[in-house]
Amino acid sequence: MKIRILATIVLLLAGAASAQEVRIGLDSPPDAARSGSYVFAKALGEQLKASGFTVKELPVNSIGGEAERLDQTTQGLLEVNMADLARSAQLNKLTFGFGLPYLYDSLAHLDRADAAGGLLAKVNEGVIPKGARVVALVAVGGGTGIFNTRHEISKPDDMADLRMRGLDENQMKLFKSWGTNGVVITMPEVANALQTGIASGYINPPFVPFLFGHGAILKYYTPANVSQSLRVAMVSEDWYKKLPADRKAAFDAAVVKAREANRAWVKTSDEQAMEQIAKAGMKITPLTPEGRKQFQERSRTSWTAILSEAEIKPFVDAANKTR
Repeated sequence: MKIRILATIVLLLAGAASAQEVRIGLDSPPDAARSGSYVFAKALGEQLKASGFTVKELPVNSIGGEAERLDQTTQGLLEVNMADLARSAQLNKLTFGFGLPYLYDSLAHLDRADAAGGLLAKVNEGVIPKGARVVALVAVGGGTGIFNTRHEISKPDDMADLRMRGLDENQMKLFKSWGTNGVVITMPEVANALQTGIASGYINPPFVPFLFGHGAILKYYTPANVSQSLRVAMVSEDWYKKLPADRKAAFDAAVVKAREANRAWVKTSDEQAMEQIAKAGMKITPLTPEGRKQFQERSRTSWTAILSEAEIKPFVDAANKTR
C-alpha cells in the first residue's frame, strides 16, 4: 500500500512539474530587433520565468515546420506555438477575417475592431475543440507592401507582367483579383525563386527582406498597406486547461505583457525598415489616391473567395464600428 501511495505521489509531482515547463516553438530567427514574432516570444518567456515557469525556446524548424508544430500543439506535445495565420485558419477558417485586404486601416484599427467585436473569441470557438487556443494576434510589422524585382508599381495594372510569391491560396486569389499571377512558395525557397525569376516579388511588411536576406535582390517597393501583417501565438488546449488557476492567471498575464511588447516594437520597426529599404537602393513608389482606390475595390472582390458573406459580416461590422 505504501509503495502504491508513493508511486501516486511521484506521478502527481511529475505532472505538476511538467505543467510548469513551457516550450515555445519559434517561427523566426531569435532577432528581437527585426522579428515581431520573436519580440512576443521573448517577452512571454521572460514574464513566465519571472512567474516561476521553466521556459525553453525551440529554434525555428528544429521540431518541424508550420504543419508539424501545429500537429504537436493540438496533440498536447508543444505548449506554445508561434504560427502563421493559416495554421489557425486550418482549425477555423474565420481566422482569415483578420487578414482581409483593405478592411483595416491600421494595426490599431484592427485591435479596436477585435476588442469591440470579440473577434478572436469567435475564432477560438472553432479552434478550441480541435486542441488549440489562439491567445494573441502577433504583429510582425505594420501594413504590408509590395516588393518586386522588375519595376515600379503604383496601380494594379502595373502588376500584370509579374508573378508574385504567394503565402497561400488566399493570396493567390488576391493576386487574381488584381489581374496578376502568383505561385505558392515557402519562405526558405523565396530567395532562390526571386534570383531565378520563378517569382518576381511578394507582399510583406517592410522589414522582411532584411530578416530573410532578400534586401540585395529586390529593387522596388510600394507601401500599399494591403493588410496588417499578423501571425498568431497559440497554445495546446489540453495543457492550458489543466493549468492550476494561479498558473493559468500567471500565463494569461504574461500573454498581455508580451502583446504590449509586440505592439510597442511595431511603432518603431517600420520606420527603421523604411530607412533600410532606402539604404539598400530600392525605389520607393507610393500609391496615388486613384491607384489606392483601384487596389481597394479590386481586393474586395477577393473577400468572398476566402469567406462567405455571413462569415465576413462580424469582421466588417466591427471594422466599420471602430474606424
